[in-house]
Amino acid sequence: MTGLNEGMQNLLPEPPATRLPADDEADQALAAATTDEAFKAVAAKFPAYSAVWAPLATSALAAGEPVTAYAYARTGYHRGLDALRRNGWKGHGPVPWSHEANRGFLRCLHALSQAAAAIGEADEAARCAQFLRDSDPAAADALS
Repeated sequence: MTGLNEGMQNLLPEPPATRLPADDEADQALAAATTDEAFKAVAAKFPAYSAVWAPLATSALAAGEPVTAYAYARTGYHRGLDALRRNGWKGHGPVPWSHEANRGFLRCLHALSQAAAAIGEADEAARCAQFLRDSDPAAADALS
């Protein structure tokens, strides 16, 4: 006996990919930053720019400060969710790694998974890792 859903495919189209707009001024400021202090200055000037929160989170993880990393990653993650929603994302669907402006959000999502794991939030770490893979498997592969 076969299952009812066996051999069936989803006929509903996948939502369109969400591509965040570039922020040239913030991108230039981030590209010029090379120290944590410089990244913090960019974050203070462009707090809604999720790409700046990822290097702060990564640096805090490397320094053995998982709670600080968690705070930075969660900030970038939420700022990225806000930007995605403003740009038509409905809570699911592709967020392509190949689109440069999406990478800040995806890096924050990865850092949030790592920081959550480091503070013992295994469920959140797993959810974030799955969200990253669901957003774009290429992002998960590139960041792992």
